Amino acid sequence: MSLHTLDAIDAARAIREKVLSPADLLESLLERIDRLDGRVQAWTLVDRAGAREAARRAGDEAARGVFRGPLHGVPFAAKDIFYSAGLPTEGGSKVMAGFVPDYDAAAIARLKAAGAILLGKLHTTEFATYDPAPTRNPWNLACTPGGSSSGSAAAVAARMIPLALGTQTIGSNVRPASYCGLVGLKPTFGRISTRGVMALSYTQDHVGLMARSVEDVALGLSITAGHDPADPSSARAPVPDYLAALTRRGAPRIGVLREFFERATPEVADVTAQTVNRLARAGAVVEEAKLPPAFRAAYAAAYLITRSDTASIHAERFAVKAELYRPAIRSAIEMGMLIPGDFYVRALRIRRQFRREMNPLLERYDVLLTPTTPAPAPEGMATGDPQFQVPWSLSGLPSITVPCGLTTSGLPLGIQLVSGAFSEASLLSASAWCEDVLGRGAAPGL
Repeated sequence: MSLHTLDAIDAARAIREKVLSPADLLESLLERIDRLDGRVQAWTLVDRAGAREAARRAGDEAARGVFRGPLHGVPFAAKDIFYSAGLPTEGGSKVMAGFVPDYDAAAIARLKAAGAILLGKLHTTEFATYDPAPTRNPWNLACTPGGSSSGSAAAVAARMIPLALGTQTIGSNVRPASYCGLVGLKPTFGRISTRGVMALSYTQDHVGLMARSVEDVALGLSITAGHDPADPSSARAPVPDYLAALTRRGAPRIGVLREFFERATPEVADVTAQTVNRLARAGAVVEEAKLPPAFRAAYAAAYLITRSDTASIHAERFAVKAELYRPAIRSAIEMGMLIPGDFYVRALRIRRQFRREMNPLLERYDVLLTPTTPAPAPEGMATGDPQFQVPWSLSGLPSITVPCGLTTSGLPLGIQLVSGAFSEASLLSASAWCEDVLGRGAAPGL
């Protein structure tokens, strides 16, 4: 097996057993980047010198039997809106050109503390909004990898890195993960600290994870989750043992949300229906579920909140650098400035009502199931349709995508699973069971 194909947890185990050196793993990934990234364009910065020094240090420690944590010596990468000490963090924007933070984002700091090595930064749409990154989908270079976590999805799918940090405010982590055939998790709002992440919406920004297996995502969450007193939105909910939860996995009770099937293309709806049948035959209890009345207003509320928050966050910078913003985010900011305060308050009330109305449904099922996306990754520079993620970003409920097959044109599709607030342990357990039934996602033929 080529080293660049190792999952994060397998690489960490091999390093701990002293059958793999961090330096050899790193060089395999760098070789892969050199071979492919000229076409895929996932990386905005590869910190070769810093990563090599960290790998050398990790190797010396491993030789002495010293291991910093469960990802000792394993490289990871982060979307370029995560602050990283001493490395440029530009958010895909000319507005932030040359900005170098002096501290690491909380999620990066926790991964480093667990022994992981930051290899570099990955392309994002401008400020994680709509103006696309240059990144291409490794499954078909004519297609988008999705956004805004474009580079994160493409780099993991192309086997240039085993684990990446992304974010989601509307649909920016789960959707690109699905477009690229990955497992992508958006945890509960506040589960992972957003300190040190360029904000788009203080009330809807989530840090997410992308990997090629549920187990790797569970490991990443176990490291990055937890209260951060320096982040006002960080939750105090206890963090369970997510890897242990995977060992207890069994056939889940699934509520299928048919409203989403009706909004999908016939091929996506058919592949998802076949997937549901496979899960039922394997032992899952499958029932039709119906979304509550407040769902009808969820989309309007989500976009109104996001635009208003974005306008507020960028107000001072936009006042002096408006000409440096690209068209889509400029339009979003200008629209946000026109939203009356009472509309914003109404949108917040809709969000609260939607959360409340979802509770009985979430208590009835282990997970709710939808297609992850209405269609496979589209061609061109548009980042795709986030509508199937909107309700869970608005409500802050955890959601995950698991690969479920390919289209006739060879593009990956996924199922999206949703569960109650701070129930990531059961969500990951159900996802791992589905992964066992459906098989691991394939690799693109690069």
